[in-house]
Amino acid sequence: MNCVNAVVVIPARYASTRLPGKLILPEVKTVTGKYIIEHVYQNVKQAKRIHKVIVATDNQLIYDIVKGFGGAVEMTSVTHTSGTDRIAEVTGRLDADVIVNVQGDEPEVNANMIDQVIDALAGDKEAVMATLANRIKDSKELANSNVVKVVLDNRGYALYFSRSQIPFVRDDKDPIKVSGLTFLKHLGIYAYRRDFLLKYSKLPPSPLENAEKLEQLRALSNGYKVKVAITNYTSRGIDTREDLTAFMERYKHD
Repeated sequence: MNCVNAVVVIPARYASTRLPGKLILPEVKTVTGKYIIEHVYQNVKQAKRIHKVIVATDNQLIYDIVKGFGGAVEMTSVTHTSGTDRIAEVTGRLDADVIVNVQGDEPEVNANMIDQVIDALAGDKEAVMATLANRIKDSKELANSNVVKVVLDNRGYALYFSRSQIPFVRDDKDPIKVSGLTFLKHLGIYAYRRDFLLKYSKLPPSPLENAEKLEQLRALSNGYKVKVAITNYTSRGIDTREDLTAFMERYKHD
């Protein structure tokens, strides 16, 4: 196992089209004892392969709350258009080999996922970034455009990410039941080599990225290798009120 200086940066913005202020909603703290961003931070801190965890935000309320529960947090520019840009700003001030991007709205993220994505990148000299995927076993999930799919080459590098079903099964049958075919759900966690991340954040969006609304396609469009590790863990993002309610119900029954 290669030893790397890895830092997790959690981009945390207040604005959200469907659920504004979701990372610090008081109702979540009332039910679960922690804010969403606090769940993420504390879970990530359990990873064994990291040296530091930093929340990157442009919002004073989030900044104060993270400080309040003892977390490390940095203010970033309000002009960033993506979480990657926000992470890149913080990365420019860091001495690290690997930067891990963990979404601030995934309170059930497992620390083992952090270690796995770091190991995937550290163990592959050709890849400039790594991410995770797990197996899709449900036809509805496969058909859901909110579930991002990924297909790999024989060496475990991403060939393409899409909101559509990939690969597409031409014959009229249930794709999930096709023998020898595995469908993969992409999980939104990334490990980047530091120098690549600083370069990557300055690349213009590609037509594929704009079409699918998937930022990772920028790397593929520019010919970079993205290593994908298959994991048994999963994590659910909180995008809607329904997602929020489901998370709090799961928490109460765990």
